[in-house]
Amino acid sequence: MSDGTSANIIYRITSWLVDKRLSPLAFITLTLNKWLNGCVIGAGARFGEGLILMHPVGVVINSKVRGGCNLVIESGVVIGDEKGAAPVMGDNVFIGSGAKVIGGITIGSNVKIGANAVVVKDVRDGATVVGIPAREIGSKH
Repeated sequence: MSDGTSANIIYRITSWLVDKRLSPLAFITLTLNKWLNGCVIGAGARFGEGLILMHPVGVVINSKVRGGCNLVIESGVVIGDEKGAAPVMGDNVFIGSGAKVIGGITIGSNVKIGANAVVVKDVRDGATVVGIPAREIGSKH
């Protein structure tokens, strides 16, 4: 469907519209992203520079999510809220296809999350996590 460029552009436009208090227009661009790219990225979600959506189909990101710079998100990833709290991610994070990152957890910098992993606990800097529930299999420390 898309390499993610249009999804990222539409998400950035949506965020800009929300910042300018133009929420009705933001709703239109949010819906457009869902139709054109098959993804839902909450208008309030905030990411630093270098966000890459490898294949945006099936990506769902809650509006409360915060992420640093240089995040790579593959298809089918869900980053969601649990009980009013959403993940906060550092810089240089890779999230593999189909992974789920749920709740008020912290994902450190330079982290790799394997395909289909379910992350429900904090992940320290430099770690690689896989599985259901996700467990650390390596780190750069």
